[in-house]
Amino acid sequence: MTRKRLCYLLSFIAYLGMPIGIPFIKSAEPYVLGLPFLLFWMVLWILLGTGLMLIVHRINPSAREELE
Repeated sequence: MTRKRLCYLLSFIAYLGMPIGIPFIKSAEPYVLGLPFLLFWMVLWILLGTGLMLIVHRINPSAREELE
């Protein structure tokens, strides 16, 4: 897999992570780390999305060209 394809794949995962899970998590009953599960899911994907975008920035071939 080329770096550019990997960048697109990781960006796509970060983009769809939060909205895809929300329709399946309609219950606020279970708690994770003291948060209702829906709120925990959104916070989790905000952090994961940030991490994925950091990885994309580090492996993006066009970003490397700008630095040099």
